Amino acid sequence: MTLRVMNLFSIAAVLMLAACVTINVYFPEAAAERAADRFIQDVLGDDPRSAPEAPSDPPATGFRWSDLLIASAHAQAPNINIDTPQIQSIKQRMAERHRQHLADWLDAGAIGLDNDGLIAIRDRGAVALAERRNLERVVGEENSDRRAVYREIAVANGHPEWEEEIRETFARQWIANARSGWHYQQSDGSWTQK
Repeated sequence: MTLRVMNLFSIAAVLMLAACVTINVYFPEAAAERAADRFIQDVLGDDPRSAPEAPSDPPATGFRWSDLLIASAHAQAPNINIDTPQIQSIKQRMAERHRQHLADWLDAGAIGLDNDGLIAIRDRGAVALAERRNLERVVGEENSDRRAVYREIAVANGHPEWEEEIRETFARQWIANARSGWHYQQSDGSWTQK
C-alpha cells in the first residue's frame, strides 16, 4: 500500500509540474524592427541621409527564483518574413513613388510621417497649386500601400492578429530612418522636424 501511495504521489507531482509549464507566444518586436528597417531602407534607397539611428539595447532580463520552480517553455521567436511576392510588389511601388514624388515633398515639408505609420499632408502651400491634386492622389496611394503591407506582413507570418503591432513598429522605424529635415508627428499629434 505504501508503494501505491508513493506512485500516486509521484504521478501527481509530475502532473503538477507539467501544469506549471507555460508557453509564451509573443510578438517578436526585435525581429519586426529589423524587418521594418530592411523594408524601409529598400524603399528609401541608398541615400546616406536616410541612415537609421543606432538601435537601443534590449532590456536586460533579471534572474527570477520562480524560474527554478516553474518550467517555462518559450516559443522560438520567428523571423519576420517580408519577402513574399505580394510584399515585394508593394515595396516596389512604394520605392518608385518615393523616388518620383515623396522624397521631394518630404524635403520641402509638404508631407510628413504621421504617428500611425502613414504619410500626412502638412503644408499644401509647399507644393505648386497645379500639383496639389497630384499630391493628394499620391499620398492616398502611398497610405493605401502602407496599410496593405502591414496587413500582408502579418498574414505572411501566420499571425494576422499582429497587424497592429506591425503598423506600430513600422511607424517608429519610418521615423528612425527619416532624413534630417523631414517632419514627423509625435504621439500628441504635434509636428517636429528631425
